[in-house]
Amino acid sequence: MDMQNRILEMAKEYRDYTAINLSKLVQTKSYSSREEDVCRLLVTLCEEAGFDEVRIDGLGSVIGRVGYGPKAIAFDAHIDTVEVGDPSQWDFDPFCGTIKDGLVLGRGTSDQKGGAASMITAGRILKELGYGGDYSVYFTFTVMEEDCDGMCWKYLIEEENFKPDLVVSTEPTSCRIYRGHRGRMEIVARIKGVSSHGSAPERGVSAAYKAAKATLAIEQLNNDLQPDEDNFLGKGTIVVSQIDVKGPSQCAVPDQAMIYMDRRLTWGEDAELAIGQVKEYMAKAIGESVDAIAVEMPEYTKRGWKDLDYGQELYFPTWKIPADHYLVTSGVDAYEKLFNTAPTVDKWTFSTNCVATTGRHHIPAIGFGPGDENQAHAPNEINRVDDLEICAAFYAMLPYSLEAHN
Repeated sequence: MDMQNRILEMAKEYRDYTAINLSKLVQTKSYSSREEDVCRLLVTLCEEAGFDEVRIDGLGSVIGRVGYGPKAIAFDAHIDTVEVGDPSQWDFDPFCGTIKDGLVLGRGTSDQKGGAASMITAGRILKELGYGGDYSVYFTFTVMEEDCDGMCWKYLIEEENFKPDLVVSTEPTSCRIYRGHRGRMEIVARIKGVSSHGSAPERGVSAAYKAAKATLAIEQLNNDLQPDEDNFLGKGTIVVSQIDVKGPSQCAVPDQAMIYMDRRLTWGEDAELAIGQVKEYMAKAIGESVDAIAVEMPEYTKRGWKDLDYGQELYFPTWKIPADHYLVTSGVDAYEKLFNTAPTVDKWTFSTNCVATTGRHHIPAIGFGPGDENQAHAPNEINRVDDLEICAAFYAMLPYSLEAHN
């Protein structure tokens, strides 16, 4: 029997096993920085699947391995989730993990514990096939992505010196191959006014009115942003997400304003460019010099479940790899061999851990994951068991296709 048919047969045989593992993961609540219980469960599941190595890194991520090859490929799934939001918008218990009608229900099924469940099955398949090829196949179940995407990989690469040759993100792609997405950053601007008594506003300079003009300038900036040269990733965006105005009292002209922004970065855009644009547009709107507006990129620091404080600036670089890169063509080959049809090759709208692996550290990456992007952070989140089976087969097949293409 051809390798692809053996893998397909095994993925089908383990279909219920994959769905049950996803159910267990969903039932184990794992908000960002509070993932210990699900990490302990993942260690058990990987050990039961026969992985050659399973460990927990210093930040709390679970790292499993199958194979001993000189090259390294890492399949990555973040295993933290966002919170539930308004419980009244859910038609079922967000942590039920119910399996019915070909679906698994609950928070994190698509974003993105479904990828994790398929990875465990792929590792089991590779182990039972006796995989001994060119790759050490790593399966990384990473923490704190929802709070700060990519920080878990910044830690792995910069603190633990773990830098694989290739990465596959298992974030939801509807079983398509993705080869890039826009980057992002957070920006804060601070504007000063001059306070005066509220009964005589003409004596002061209102930071609130300045902030209003500056905010409308950001709306214009968003309209003016242009797509990347080949129009693959599309245009960058910027949105004002918070405004805070303060003064000496409720009866005074405010003298301080803070404007917080979310900036999505297309190919060719970076932090220096984005900050410069904000300064330019705001300064023109309020009739002051660019030096009068303090614009900066905030820092993020948080303590993880292993009681380690770690952080970074809130900058997540854009990434993409060419359509003819051998990782993409090997992914296409694996998909075609398994399913006798060509896959869709596209990109994510949202951001993933690849901002660190590829945007920051230039490791070639693709995405292939079960579930749909629009399920992320939404009430009544679900994933398809069919997708779980497809992804388990793809992950197991990819190392063989890579060896054939490189």
